[in-house]
Amino acid sequence: MSYALVTGASKGIGKAIAEELAKQKFNLILVARSEKLLQETANHFKQTYNIDVVYVVKDLSHPTAPEELAKWIADNNLPLSVLVNNAGYALWGRFDEQPLNDQVDMLHVNVECMVKLTHLLLPLLKKQQQAYILNIASTTAYQAIPTLSVYAACKSFVILFSRALRYEFKDTNISVTCISPGTTSTNFMNRAGMTSEKMIKQAEKVTMAPEEVAKCAVSKMLKKKNEVIPGLINRVSVAMTYFVPKALTEKIAAGIYKN
Repeated sequence: MSYALVTGASKGIGKAIAEELAKQKFNLILVARSEKLLQETANHFKQTYNIDVVYVVKDLSHPTAPEELAKWIADNNLPLSVLVNNAGYALWGRFDEQPLNDQVDMLHVNVECMVKLTHLLLPLLKKQQQAYILNIASTTAYQAIPTLSVYAACKSFVILFSRALRYEFKDTNISVTCISPGTTSTNFMNRAGMTSEKMIKQAEKVTMAPEEVAKCAVSKMLKKKNEVIPGLINRVSVAMTYFVPKALTEKIAAGIYKN
């Protein structure tokens, strides 16, 4: 069986997607920064699903990380048929109050790393009879969001990039799927600094489990679906952005994500 590469695979949605792929008997290449968590996850998947699991400890915020990872996969001659671009994070707060370097680092992980990995690994994906690219966006991608301005713009890029790639590869062996989760019970909010009681209570009303998101993501990917929004509430909220004036959706978003 071929391998699936999952970035940001040590916890949250990334780990859950890796497990769904393991259930489908894909061998796994897990990438994240924490060796301890990767080792524990790899051992669990090996024992539970009887597959091969290798892991690479890599900080994808490092400028040369995508090239190093792609070279490692090629050097080890691993047949790659799935690329899951999951690594990413948010910074919450006014644009002028967030350090520029922090925002540039986030852009690198959320956008530049995804573009680089996709380009570098396409030659390996093209060798397979059937290959898949699964990009992780967000429901924040469908509107401008004050206090999440750069993150939301990053995720808009992910969606538009995925749509274009899907069209470019429509007559090839590569299928491109983009999934846009809403609030998910992961470490996302803590990492973004969204720890106020108000934010936590609002999130609890619409939060999905990472396992739910992952099951939907892998199922739709294997069915070669285009753009996926898991959860009825999330689909309704995204649909509203197409019919409600932008000024109003941005005002609503600003109220929800008020710093």
